[in-house]
Amino acid sequence: MRGDASLSGLYGLGVIGALVYFIQQSQGFWSGFLGVLKAFIWPAILIYRLFLALP
Repeated sequence: MRGDASLSGLYGLGVIGALVYFIQQSQGFWSGFLGVLKAFIWPAILIYRLFLALP
């Protein structure tokens, strides 16, 4: 049970970092809104691409 908490913290730090990055790169409201969505979805895309790369 304790290992799950550390992974949640790591995921949270990744989301915060992605939020900062995507919002800094945005040039308007809608690109900032899209950046917030990307910040929450990028881990799923990463895992999906990793599974596609497996033989």
